[in-house]
Amino acid sequence: MIREVLRMGDARLLRISRPVEAFDTPELRELVSDMFDTMRSLNGAGLAAPQIGVDLRVVIFGFASNPRYPNAEAVPETILINPVIEPLDDDIEEGWEGCLSVPGFRGVVPRHKRLRYSGFDLQGQIIDRRVADFHARVVQHECDHLDGILYPMRVRDFSRFGFTDVLFPGQVVDDD
Repeated sequence: MIREVLRMGDARLLRISRPVEAFDTPELRELVSDMFDTMRSLNGAGLAAPQIGVDLRVVIFGFASNPRYPNAEAVPETILINPVIEPLDDDIEEGWEGCLSVPGFRGVVPRHKRLRYSGFDLQGQIIDRRVADFHARVVQHECDHLDGILYPMRVRDFSRFGFTDVLFPGQVVDDD
């Protein structure tokens, strides 16, 4: 089922989410299914449970290709519950980001280039990966939502933040 995505300004997006305590429950399976339906319906690269008003530490992400990020490498479809992120070094990379909760805007955000993330899948099995580049960016962006952080809060240079159609005139870029 496609759910409404909360937009920036909704106080629920600023809350710190609660850890999931029980895995592979009907409620958790339904939440994850709804998150994928919602993300795919909007061509999202990822989605966090707080974006649909659910206060749990659950993120999903992944795609083979994405029209909103045509130059991005594929990211494996992942359900990540109770995630932990650990930067692998101090290398920071700036890149353009959008967000389903901040529709119509893009901004340049600094993120760790390489990181290790761990957590659990839907059944409670451990996930532990080392990733880089766009995959690492997506994970950081989605996990920020679990701590009440939206990407505009990380923008350092507001000359590189604005309406997508103004920043990229003439380009076909979906409304985030």
